[in-house]
Amino acid sequence: MQISPNTPPLLSATGLAFHRNDEPVFGPLDLQVDAGEALLVQGDNGAGKTTLLRVLAGLLRAGSGTIQIDGRPAGHRERAQFVAYLSHLPGLKPDLDTLENLNFLCGLHGRRARQMPGNALAIVGLAGHEGTLVRQLSAGQKRRLALARIWLSPAPLWLLDEPYANLDLDGINLVNRMITAHLRGGGAALVTTHGAYAAPPVRTRLVTLSAAGQPSQAAAGDLA
Repeated sequence: MQISPNTPPLLSATGLAFHRNDEPVFGPLDLQVDAGEALLVQGDNGAGKTTLLRVLAGLLRAGSGTIQIDGRPAGHRERAQFVAYLSHLPGLKPDLDTLENLNFLCGLHGRRARQMPGNALAIVGLAGHEGTLVRQLSAGQKRRLALARIWLSPAPLWLLDEPYANLDLDGINLVNRMITAHLRGGGAALVTTHGAYAAPPVRTRLVTLSAAGQPSQAAAGDLA
């Protein structure tokens, strides 16, 4: 996919930092991710990976720094239009079935063109579970359903917090196929992980978050 040199990155941050109780969690950090590429965020437990994604998603307020989405300051409208967030929690209603959950979420957030909830269930390996209540699913199946929600989202920027958690090897390959297809369509993804063993095989930048109070490192390049 060709990107015009005048096209702003889908997401950029400058001098971004977060403190909790006056203690540094991460930053200051500069990063960007363009359409058609992924940003892999690595770091040990407690390095601030989840906190970084929550700041980028607008769920936490940054202590300092600026965030831009598609070249504009990141506000509620920009995040609603451009960002789909996958957290550690599945964000699903346990007493609705899988199809009801996806229909409900599509009603809230919209739906990717030419994609339907039933097809998304098949893509993530949950065909035949359309009438299964979420509370009856295994942890891995709930993760797959959350991935179906992300797949249906029309947002071009995916923020994926440990998307490989609770998944077997087939599930890990599913995540990588989804990210690859999303990037080929002009999207971008931020992916947190403990290690590169599950890095998606796509054009990738790398950010390593160090322990609290230590500088973080960002490097551009291809891991694939």
